[in-house]
Amino acid sequence: MPLNREAAEQVAKVLTEALPYIRRFAGKTLVVKYGGNAMESDELKTSFARDIVLMKAVGINPVVVHGGGPQIGDLLKRLSIESHFIDGMRVTDAQTMDVVEMVLGGQVNKDIVNLINQHGGSAIGLTGKDAGLIRAQKLKVTRQTPEMTQPEIIDIGHVGEVVGVNVDLLNMLVAGDFIPVIAPIGVGANGESYNINADLVAGKVAEALKCEKLMLLTNTAGLLDKQGQVLTGLSTAQVDGLIADGTIYGGMLPKIRCALEAVQGGVNSAHIIDGRVPNAVLLEIFTDSGVGTLITNAQPR
Repeated sequence: MPLNREAAEQVAKVLTEALPYIRRFAGKTLVVKYGGNAMESDELKTSFARDIVLMKAVGINPVVVHGGGPQIGDLLKRLSIESHFIDGMRVTDAQTMDVVEMVLGGQVNKDIVNLINQHGGSAIGLTGKDAGLIRAQKLKVTRQTPEMTQPEIIDIGHVGEVVGVNVDLLNMLVAGDFIPVIAPIGVGANGESYNINADLVAGKVAEALKCEKLMLLTNTAGLLDKQGQVLTGLSTAQVDGLIADGTIYGGMLPKIRCALEAVQGGVNSAHIIDGRVPNAVLLEIFTDSGVGTLITNAQPR
C-alpha cells in the first residue's frame, strides 16, 4: 500500500535530514555505552540493536560497551549474597566478582551479541580480559571527614579503573566489519579480574580510539538545568561552570565527568542521551535536534 502524501513527506524529510550526517560520519568510529532502561524493555532492546546494525550498514563503526548492574543484583539476590555499595560502587569481594563475570561476560554480553546478530549485524562479544583488552588496576577509594587528620582508605574489593586499552584488537575487529560488544571487566597485571563502571570503560575506550563520538545512554532526558530543561551544545568550559554552580550533582556527576574527560582526551563530542526513547542512538546522530545533551571542545559563542 503506497504512502499517503503527508506520510511520504515526513519520510522524505527524515531521510533528507539524515543524509548529511551519514556522509559526515561514514568511516568514523562511535562508542556507545548501553545500559539502564534501554536494556530492560524488549521494544527498546530491539530498537537499540537495529540502530547499531543500521549505523554499520551506512559505513559508521559502532563499538558497544554495556553495563548490567540490575542483572548482577538479581542473581546475587537469588544466591542470597548481600549487595553493599560505597559511593555508588558495588563492593566486590571474590564471590561477588565470580557473579559479576558470569552475568556480564556470559549472560548480558551474549544476549546483546545475539540480538544485534539477529537483526543482521556481525557482533563479537568480549570482556576486558580477552587479549588484554582492558588493562586495569585496583581502584583506591578514600574518604575524609573534618574530624580526620588524614583520609581513610576504603577497600571495596575487586573494583578497578582502566589503565590501558588494546586498541589494535578493536581496530582489527572494526576493519573486519565486526561490531565489538564489550563487558566492563578489566584484567590486572597478575591476571586478576576487576569490576569497572561501564561509563568509565566506554569513556576510556573512546579516548583510546580517538573516536568521533561517545554516547552514554541514561534513564533521563539528558543534562538538565535548574529549571528542568535539557541543556545541549555545551563546551567543556560551560560544563565546568555547571559543576561549580551545583547544576550538575549527584548521580549525573560521574557520567558528566566521564564525558568531559573523553572530550578533553581527544574524542570530538560526547552525548548524554535518553535511552528510554526508541531509536535514541539514531535520533541523536542523524537529526538536527537529537534527544539529549551534546558536549564538545568547541568554544561557546
